[in-house]
Amino acid sequence: MSYTEFKCVELDKSLVNVSSTENPKVYLELVHDYVFKVSFPDTKLGYFIMDEPSPLGSLEGPNASRVLAAAVGNCLSASLAFCLRKYKVKLKTIKTEVEPVVERNKEGYWRVTRINVKIAPEFEGEVDSAQLNRCLELFEKYCVVTGAVRSGIDVNVNVSTPRTQ
Repeated sequence: MSYTEFKCVELDKSLVNVSSTENPKVYLELVHDYVFKVSFPDTKLGYFIMDEPSPLGSLEGPNASRVLAAAVGNCLSASLAFCLRKYKVKLKTIKTEVEPVVERNKEGYWRVTRINVKIAPEFEGEVDSAQLNRCLELFEKYCVVTGAVRSGIDVNVNVSTPRTQ
């Protein structure tokens, strides 16, 4: 099945609880090779495609390191936007560049060892430097993803094979 063919597949929403009062879930399904359809049933986007770079895949979509970097960048940018708006700072835009640095650890496995983030807000009109400085002191503390990545995240893994279900 090609990526183009896969785009037409609809997620069966009856299989998913999308209550806003619970922790949202993300669903992944192997399409081919290392290409996965990543579904977000409670969003307008619905899904996107992830893939690995060469030699494993062909980057039909971002790989996990890039998605992690995007999550950190988005969370930091949204936290900064929230703080600035709370202080009535008029934002024109925020442009963010995120670079995941991938290196081998002591055991020889590839790991994201650092994420470099450059955030460039643009303002409409004058900005009170005291308000701006206050936001710059605070916004990172409100970023759920960055806080979790910095402190380490418990990841609970359960693999259900036909024998273990």
